[in-house]
Amino acid sequence: MIFPMLALSFAAAKGPWLRIESIVTIIFLLIAGCAIIDELIYLLFSMLRRPNAVNGLQLLASSIGVWASNVLIFSLLYWRTDRGGPEARANRVGIKPDWLFPTEGAPPEDVPIHWRPTFIDYLFLSYCTATAFSPAEAQPLTPRGKLLLMLESIVSLVTVIAIAARAINILSG
Repeated sequence: MIFPMLALSFAAAKGPWLRIESIVTIIFLLIAGCAIIDELIYLLFSMLRRPNAVNGLQLLASSIGVWASNVLIFSLLYWRTDRGGPEARANRVGIKPDWLFPTEGAPPEDVPIHWRPTFIDYLFLSYCTATAFSPAEAQPLTPRGKLLLMLESIVSLVTVIAIAARAINILSG
C-alpha cells in the first residue's frame, strides 16, 4: 500500500498510480474487514463453546480492539468511496455524494469557502455509527451508504452487546 502512495508522490503521470492506489486500498480494506469479522466470529465461538478458555480481561480487550478497528476501517471506507474518493473531492469532480453532511445545509456565511468533507468528517460519522448504531451527523443518500452504515452497526452491535457485555459480566462476577 505504501509503494503506490510513494509512486504517486513522485510520478509525473498520476492517473495510473491513482488507480493502483485505489485498488490496493480497497483490497486492504476488504482484507481488514474480513479479519474483523473473523475475529468477531472467533470471539463468539470462544465465548460460547469454551467459556473457561478466555477470561473477562481478554474478552474486554479483544472487544475494544474489534470495535476500534471497526471504526477505523469504516471511516477509511467512507472516505474512499464518498464522492469518488479524496482525489475526486480535491479536484471538485461532480460525483454524487453518499452522505449529506449538516455543513452542506448550513447558511453560506457559517460554512468555510469551498468546504468539502475531510477524513475527520468520515471518522466522526463512523464513530457515531459504531456508538449510537445510527448516523448521528450525516444522512445516507444512496443504497451503498445505507448498506455500509448497517454493516458497521451490526459489527458494532455484536461486539458491544455480546462480547463486551459478557466480559463485564465475567469481571463483575
